[in-house]
Amino acid sequence: MSAVSDAPRHSLADKLNHLFQVVVPSGRGPYGNEEVAQKITEAGVSISGSYIWLLRKGQRDNPTLRHIEGLAKFFGVPPAYFFDDDVTDQVDRQLELVHAMRDSRVRNLALRAEGLSAASLDALLALVHEVRKMNELPPKGGDSEGEG
Repeated sequence: MSAVSDAPRHSLADKLNHLFQVVVPSGRGPYGNEEVAQKITEAGVSISGSYIWLLRKGQRDNPTLRHIEGLAKFFGVPPAYFFDDDVTDQVDRQLELVHAMRDSRVRNLALRAEGLSAASLDALLALVHEVRKMNELPPKGGDSEGEG
């Protein structure tokens, strides 16, 4: 493999910004840089809000292992999230599910589907796929492959 194909698909800044967007405390807006820095520092890893801002802007892209571990612990992801795109993809799928399940209507739909036959679940998935298309939304999860 060439060095180009080994390069991460997303930068450290992209991955960090994604975590700020999807790991949001219930009932409020996203965390701020200073808030994250304070919590990480309280956990024993000194970091500033301005340094986190630099990481998020891509103006710094080589944090110490301690900073990576502090950020990973705060956001509840493995440190490899920031370096291994396969780990990033796996964790992002899990975060997407957690984010979707915060909506009580999505939870109710999932809970009511439990126990249906495989054929009924396939029909329900096909219906959801069509409704997403009518709403001009992209396929989600296994929509395009019929996975469940």
